[in-house]
Amino acid sequence: MSDNQKQNLDLVIVIPCYNEENRFLELRSEYVAFLNSRTDVVLCMVDDGSKDDTALVLQLLQKEYPDQVEVVIQPKNGGKAEAVRSGVLYCAENLKHSHIAFLDADLATSFEECLRIHSYILEKDNITFAFASRILKIGSEIKRKKFRFVVGRIVATLISSILGIKVYDTQCGCKVFEKELARSLFKEKFISKWLFDVELFFRMIQLYGKKSATERMIEVPLKLWEDKGDSKVQMTYFFKLWIDLMKIKRKYNKG
Repeated sequence: MSDNQKQNLDLVIVIPCYNEENRFLELRSEYVAFLNSRTDVVLCMVDDGSKDDTALVLQLLQKEYPDQVEVVIQPKNGGKAEAVRSGVLYCAENLKHSHIAFLDADLATSFEECLRIHSYILEKDNITFAFASRILKIGSEIKRKKFRFVVGRIVATLISSILGIKVYDTQCGCKVFEKELARSLFKEKFISKWLFDVELFFRMIQLYGKKSATERMIEVPLKLWEDKGDSKVQMTYFFKLWIDLMKIKRKYNKG
């Protein structure tokens, strides 16, 4: 990436990838269309120790778009939390940008929606953290399997209670941060591989206090979200999830 491109960069989107070779073949046209239309945005693709040729596919995309694609290769699979953390910290150290987002590789939340969420930080002086929310309302199209919706609402209600703040959806895979805030929130490793989003909210509260933290963040309802299936989270994790939540609660309440 040229120095000039780094200096003009406003947003970098971190995308964790694990065994995504086939998915990228299906979605390549969407990635390419976005890269062609938004030369001011950089994608940081993190290969999380994939067993297929995901790393090769990412490197080929980087070769085609050297000024817009960064690739971080993790030698071993560490889970989504560590993949996102590695990507965020890499960007914070190596790219001169204003904001960092993360997004799921399946584009359940589209690039366009990510940019719309980013706009809330650009337009509101006090907002440093904007996150997507899968709220089904008039004018929105949220396509989600019924079982996942029910489980998601149970988990979300419990998480909101543990956090002590009213959050509808902590787990949607699209969040945008100001760079320095991201550096602080992602500095330490997370307890949970999949519930790290909850820890981000706890860290935000610890950093600013509950009142100030809630004033600095905004929950943005998505206009479109589609459950693409093939989740990397195994169904058996539903039982371990409660253990992770209790570990997170103990750590941050103690802190």
